[in-house]
Amino acid sequence: MLQTLIPLFVDALANAALIFFVAVGLTLVFSVLRILNVAHGSLYSIGAYVAASVGLWIVAAGLPAWLTFPALVLSAAFTALLFGPVIERTLIRWTYGKSEAVQVLVTFGLFLILEDLQRMVFGVQSIYADTPMALLGISEIGGIVYLNYQLALIGLAVAVLIGLRLFIRRSRTGKLLAAVVADREVSQAMGIDTNKMFMIAFTLGVLLAALGGAMATPTTGVAPGLGADTMVLAFAVAAIGGLGQVEGAAVASVIVAVAKVLAIYYAPALDAVAPYLVMLAVLLVRPYGLFGAGATRRI
Repeated sequence: MLQTLIPLFVDALANAALIFFVAVGLTLVFSVLRILNVAHGSLYSIGAYVAASVGLWIVAAGLPAWLTFPALVLSAAFTALLFGPVIERTLIRWTYGKSEAVQVLVTFGLFLILEDLQRMVFGVQSIYADTPMALLGISEIGGIVYLNYQLALIGLAVAVLIGLRLFIRRSRTGKLLAAVVADREVSQAMGIDTNKMFMIAFTLGVLLAALGGAMATPTTGVAPGLGADTMVLAFAVAAIGGLGQVEGAAVASVIVAVAKVLAIYYAPALDAVAPYLVMLAVLLVRPYGLFGAGATRRI
């Protein structure tokens, strides 16, 4: 029994790590900008495409294979710096103060543009670059074989969660972001450059999404349509944890991943809908999510 449950749990944690990256980026952007960025999934897939392309180029050029590891992180950083400030300063900034319907329509239009851009640049063929996973190999613990790359993903997700909390609570920029989240108008009155904080938060959200895409590439590859699938799943995770809640995104990622893995092993017919059944069950009991709470809305 234990030999069956442990691999399932490890698989779930590895999947949760990848879900967490994109979900926490989405919830961070919402907590600061109060915008649900429908294009967030496309930024995830762009990070995956860039990482896969760079990884394949490193191998084809005969460069040391270990360079594919820093390439994953650098590809995510490149994607964030290229798209984050530009998108926030143009389309996203224009939507501040607009209705939720306008914000969704604008970001959905951006999603369509980015999806077509990916097809133009990277084509429509699947890309698979598994060099990092192959280099790390496998480990056998208690007679059970694990992919070391999966274990590394779990460790990276924990490090990102701790790093985010330290950034928000200890750094000056993090404290300014927290102040903007608490009360945007008072923050502006105190002299905080809220436009700068918005750009930092959005770019950080793009970085987390692109990092999730880059890290997923060695295990799942990347293909057209990845962004849409990821976006729907990220919304479900954010809703379960509570919009704007970093810890909620972490807990919800684990819950969704466990539900998905259990469905794959014991009820394959429910694989696609398992995360959303969990979301429905949670929202029926906690409409604001596990860690969310109702808030007074200014009119």
